[in-house]
Amino acid sequence: MQYNTIRIPAALSALALVSILAGCASPKHKAPVEDRPISGGARSSAPAPAPTPAPAPDTKPVPGAENAGKPGYYTVKQGDTLIRIALENGQNWRDLVKWNELENANRIEVGQVLRVVPPGIDAGAVSARPVASAKVESRPLDSKPAAAPASAAQSPAASAPSTPAATSGDDDPSWGWPVNGPVMAGFDDARNKGLAFGGKAGDPVLAAADGRVVYAGSGLRGYGNLVIIKHNATYLTAYAHNQTLLVKEDQAVRKGQKIAEMGSSDAEQVKLHFEVRKQGKPVDPAKLLPAR
Repeated sequence: MQYNTIRIPAALSALALVSILAGCASPKHKAPVEDRPISGGARSSAPAPAPTPAPAPDTKPVPGAENAGKPGYYTVKQGDTLIRIALENGQNWRDLVKWNELENANRIEVGQVLRVVPPGIDAGAVSARPVASAKVESRPLDSKPAAAPASAAQSPAASAPSTPAATSGDDDPSWGWPVNGPVMAGFDDARNKGLAFGGKAGDPVLAAADGRVVYAGSGLRGYGNLVIIKHNATYLTAYAHNQTLLVKEDQAVRKGQKIAEMGSSDAEQVKLHFEVRKQGKPVDPAKLLPAR
């Protein structure tokens, strides 16, 4: 017996295969979908938890805040330095460090409240004292030419007193002129809190009264090389723009002693800016200095 072999054209075979595959992909034969948990956990429709808020910053009050506004205390402002605060309150900056137990005199913060009167002192009574000097008469300001400068080789130690100058009490000191040069600008409480004297670089600058040096340096902006002398519990004097300082902090000085040489540090010309502070407040030196 002989069989006839039926040959299916290749094109028909390909068409049949396409039909079979199409049937597998029809909507009636969807592939199963497995719902897998995320990161190994059970699937949940609950929303993700909100992030934990960061802890609130430390709001610790600034040192001394409990004394803000009290007599005898000062609240630090932007731009303040301890030296300026001491000058404007008639104190030695080292005393402020001690009274306020400051670890670093260069680190005070805005809003910090500092004691500016000695412990045990009635700050209210100090604040109630009149600032104006009892000597209200104006005295003529001579314009004598500057004397020849003292020898630059003069040692400040040679003219230093053998005993410390007194710094207690509040009597008016015996005043003397800080330089021999002419007065270039008078006192103005708003713009010039002292007197400006002319002269030449190197002219001697003299202590205006007995006292003790509480600052000698250049750390007070606008004053250049500066000396501050505390004369008693009431009075300070300041000598600014020097080219050379001849005294050190805590050194006792006498009236008329050479403490510096005139210069132009932090100034547009050679001059001495001289201030008298009574209880930290500037007063007109012309009402205190003797007639020439």
